[in-house]
Amino acid sequence: MVVFVDADACPVKAEAEAVATRHKTKVFFVSNGGLRPSQNPLVEMVYVPDGPDVADMWIADRAGPSDVVVTGDIPLAAKCVEAGAQVLRHSGERFTESNVREQLAMRDLMTDLRAADPFRQGAGRAFSKSDRARFREALEMALRRVAST
Repeated sequence: MVVFVDADACPVKAEAEAVATRHKTKVFFVSNGGLRPSQNPLVEMVYVPDGPDVADMWIADRAGPSDVVVTGDIPLAAKCVEAGAQVLRHSGERFTESNVREQLAMRDLMTDLRAADPFRQGAGRAFSKSDRARFREALEMALRRVAST
């Protein structure tokens, strides 16, 4: 059982480390660099070369049924769900076989809409304390699900 965190721009790294540590579970923070190393022996920093989706490919190549993946990247989530991993957004929302394809289609639609109107820039809401709490709870549940299988 391992937790993989797509760590570039991940707002819940500290929460992921804390929950995984409680479960005595190894965590891989995968990024293109720029992250401070953790002193936690359960945390491994993985620095991949610059390039499109290099971190995503590293995670997708390794994630499987006994793992949890934390990402906001929907194509990566789809690959990891297909591989049998438990996959969570930063907000704690769970990607599943039943919702990931729909979210992938919505992402593609929004990309097309933004391309058609460059002034259409969505102003996302701020990441809140309740989002962090939801994430911690969701990761706790995901690790329990994986441990029980």
